[in-house]
Amino acid sequence: MTISTLAPVDSSPQATPAWRTLKEAVQELRLLQVKDGSIPDAGDHAAAGRLVAAITAAVQELAPRFPHDAEYLQRTVAAFGAWQDSAFTVPDFLEPLLAFQPQQDRLDGLQHLVVFPMYTQNGSTSRLVEAVLIEVLWPEFIAELEAGYYSNALFVPIRFLDFTEGYDTNSAVLFPETVAVSSTPTFTWGAIFADREAARFRRVVRAAADITRLDLPADALELLDDQQLTEETFVMWDLIHDRTHMRGDLPFDPFMIKQRMPFFLYSLEELRCDLTAFRESVRIEKDEEASPEARRHAKLVQYAVIFDRIFRFSITGSRVRNYDGLGGQLLFAWMHQHHVLHWTDTKLTIDWDEAAGVVVALGEQIEQLYWRSIDRPKIAHWLAAYELVSATVTPHPASVWAKGPDALELSGPPRALTDAVLDDEFPLSMFFEALDRKMKPVIESTAGITADSA
Repeated sequence: MTISTLAPVDSSPQATPAWRTLKEAVQELRLLQVKDGSIPDAGDHAAAGRLVAAITAAVQELAPRFPHDAEYLQRTVAAFGAWQDSAFTVPDFLEPLLAFQPQQDRLDGLQHLVVFPMYTQNGSTSRLVEAVLIEVLWPEFIAELEAGYYSNALFVPIRFLDFTEGYDTNSAVLFPETVAVSSTPTFTWGAIFADREAARFRRVVRAAADITRLDLPADALELLDDQQLTEETFVMWDLIHDRTHMRGDLPFDPFMIKQRMPFFLYSLEELRCDLTAFRESVRIEKDEEASPEARRHAKLVQYAVIFDRIFRFSITGSRVRNYDGLGGQLLFAWMHQHHVLHWTDTKLTIDWDEAAGVVVALGEQIEQLYWRSIDRPKIAHWLAAYELVSATVTPHPASVWAKGPDALELSGPPRALTDAVLDDEFPLSMFFEALDRKMKPVIESTAGITADSA
């Protein structure tokens, strides 16, 4: 079936009856699916067929609003039909995924209808059908940065227009690797919901600053008052962070996805990318040839990295191998031990004139670790990474790793060393334990947050 490619009639597809029908049908279909996305109960197939018919009809009705996605939406309709013809076995949406290439048209305000069986990171681990309406965020100063030194052809910053249940969670990414496919393609894009990141940041930091009695600088306060400004700041942060995973003096596999290794190594990789964004923002802020907007946002990125890391990352999620949590703890402790962050008389203060240099210095420590990594055996690299972290963040008293190399079984397989790392190898400090108790309701309230609910 051929889908029309007429121009969109207005900019609010989420207000249409077709979207409401699509969303409701997807919500019902999800209830019939199991973890791998299939619908194994033959007794549910008739109902699933009716729901698929409603979904595909709604996609066809909405398609003229998205002429840039005509081929993708046409393949989506075909993939739903093939799934139904297979008696709802594990779905295969490889063909529509190959046709969906949002990185090719990064235009501010461009909208997409996304329908895939997929899991959502920090949301659902099941590959259930999701329907999401999104809008691209591509301010002019970001386009200029990306066209210059900060090229990142895969990066797509987006905001929510509406979504189904899997995104009523903490998930703030749309990644092609989460889609149910029969074979793994080459991934050519990654999308991040800057509106959710910004809204979550504004709510959490406002509460944390109040609890800790932190006096925020005037320009940092602007972030808490202006959702659009914060969204743009997160787009700049994410642009540089995302490209950093493949740049610099790296271990052979910088993503470390296909290896089983201690979680603190993931902490250092994510923190390295954030601190690279921080360092580059310090540089851009001082660059007189950069645009005024880039320089303004560069200063705001520095606040965003520090506050999001120490106030949200440190105490969000479980204490089971929480690598982002550890990264936040490390940044906080490093700043405290280098005397630019103070907790005195139950009041938090930060010496902003010296803070940037101290934060950049932590990034340089991690970069030095990475530079040495290709000359070291894997286990020696792991030990050096642990030494870097444990020199600043106190390990659990029961830790075997904390006792040093002589306490570890170094002659066996690396897996045994990974197993020896405690789930909560670096427990929260007394400061963060107290902050966690006060902040938990605020952090929990940010699940499913968008710009409209900030």
